[in-house]
Amino acid sequence: MSEVKSTNIHFHEGNISREERWKALGTTGVTMWFTGLSACGKSTIACALEQALCNQGVACYRLDGDNIRFGLNKNLGFSAEDREENIRRIGEVSKLFADAGIVTLSSFISPYTKDRDAARALHKEAGVKFIEVFVDTPIEICEERDPKGLYKKARAGEIKGFTGIDDPYEAPENAELVIKAGEHDLEACVQQCLESLAKHGIISMD
Repeated sequence: MSEVKSTNIHFHEGNISREERWKALGTTGVTMWFTGLSACGKSTIACALEQALCNQGVACYRLDGDNIRFGLNKNLGFSAEDREENIRRIGEVSKLFADAGIVTLSSFISPYTKDRDAARALHKEAGVKFIEVFVDTPIEICEERDPKGLYKKARAGEIKGFTGIDDPYEAPENAELVIKAGEHDLEACVQQCLESLAKHGIISMD
């Protein structure tokens, strides 16, 4: 699905550079990519982090897996092919947001390594920072939480191809940040994210 099908198209460069834009806006763009099992806490952390950044006056925006499927990706299901296209599109959108100078918080299960690596490669090619955050919560805890009742349905055979049950989750091996959300409270998880952003020169902790 990722090949360019349009013909007679040419990329139109703008009149200002990324550096000029960021300087004018007083911001620095980045994509912070949250990955992990359903109910691991990634969306909850991203929401709280978004609030914390806004309170600091940092331009940020959250892209959430379910929310995106109501609009941009509403034509996609959960087959391996559709999952790949889902993440490809989000990788592109996240890159654009980050290029605009936004701290972009992308929260997606994104279970396959090759798809996350492709999103990272897009950012690297564009010269935009990409911070992978693995919310490493044991599936037992995720199933205990199960706020949407999805694990229960998957165990009962009502949902097919559910990540962690009958479809694999390939855990990141070299994520920039690993959060043990089952061992820390929400405030501590958000603090780890803020410290990571500061480490990469995106925000100041002063």
